[in-house]
Amino acid sequence: MILIKGGRVLDPATGRDEITDLIIDGEHIARIGFFMPGPEYEKIIHAEGKIVAPGLVDVHVHFRDPGLSDLEDIQSGTAAAVAGGFTTVVCMANTKPEMDNPATLEYILEKAAKMPIHVLQVASVTEGLQGRELVDMDELKELGAVGFSDDGHAIADTSVMLKALQKVKELDCPISVHEEDEVLIENNGINEGQVSQQLGMGGASHTAEDVLVARDCMLALQTGSKLHIQHLSSGNAVEMVRFAKKMGAQVTAEATPHHFTLTESAVLTYGSYAKVNPPLRTFEDKKKIIEGLQDGTIDIIATDHAPHSDARKKKKTLQQASSGMIGLETSLALGITKLVHEGYLPMMKLLEKMTVNPANLYQLPGGRLAEGGPADIVIFDPEEKWTVKEFYSRSHNSPFVGERLTGRVKYTICNGNIVYQDGMQ
Repeated sequence: MILIKGGRVLDPATGRDEITDLIIDGEHIARIGFFMPGPEYEKIIHAEGKIVAPGLVDVHVHFRDPGLSDLEDIQSGTAAAVAGGFTTVVCMANTKPEMDNPATLEYILEKAAKMPIHVLQVASVTEGLQGRELVDMDELKELGAVGFSDDGHAIADTSVMLKALQKVKELDCPISVHEEDEVLIENNGINEGQVSQQLGMGGASHTAEDVLVARDCMLALQTGSKLHIQHLSSGNAVEMVRFAKKMGAQVTAEATPHHFTLTESAVLTYGSYAKVNPPLRTFEDKKKIIEGLQDGTIDIIATDHAPHSDARKKKKTLQQASSGMIGLETSLALGITKLVHEGYLPMMKLLEKMTVNPANLYQLPGGRLAEGGPADIVIFDPEEKWTVKEFYSRSHNSPFVGERLTGRVKYTICNGNIVYQDGMQ
């Protein structure tokens, strides 16, 4: 048994916020209350001055396995996740080969089962991520896919999207969508605006996101399906999600730390390390994303952890460079530094968007602290300052290197096992 002593226990699922203790027995939380240390405990964690919360859940990561393991694989991605306080991650389907068939799905699930945290997998919506023919969603769901996503590609054909929404309603699982109409994009990863003009290049208009968000929100309203909109970047799109929710659509949405932290001007400072799809946009867009986080329009904070090598980032022109940045190891600290400490969100609300809400999207048992529930826990110091330097990820494509952040993960516990301890992994 493990005794976690004297921490501030925060559980967004119940609203619990108190200084208390937890006892872990095996894979579960045995009791929550006040307990005396004794020889029956294999380990006592002194959590005074720390926050004890449910293990973080990230519904949007790219572990590049299979096919691009030089950038990341399940093992290195998991190491990055536990260092960031995550006990559950959901991997996207744009692997090589794509996650559109039983053999590839079984390969990844077999590897995932050996990891120290819960590594879940979505299957693609369409064959080869081409947006034309639906995969055999029944078979892939039965084999263990927790949902479906063509992330990295929009589903341009409305009839295909409608069929996909109808099918996920039947299967009672979400479809997660990347909303960018390629017809309205000259160069991806760079916002069409002042910065793209300054660089003398075309960009990706916010309208490319807006039109597909509007379409799919209305399709979700019609079908009653669970639609999850990934990495919102446009303020207009935030407004459309808010409207769709008011109309009764089963729509959820996520925002990334880079979209609530940075603006398009970051490209001038960090170059390709600030190139992401959808792109960093204007200060007004960032403001509306934060407002969406505040009022619940945006339910989830997800990293879109996207590893790339220097060969894909720095050794190419900005137009040629791959889009994406890593985020698992900085996500919680960016939320604390940029949202909590700047007065936009209370700590409980930040954790809600990183624990129980993402767990609920996939109907997972984690994301909460309860007696008899899973012992998936993160312990962090909300006031410790640290400088972003090295990563457990195999890649280091982050614009936050050198950034001074507040909030440091001290322990990550999954299934009752300590899978990360600050300074000792």
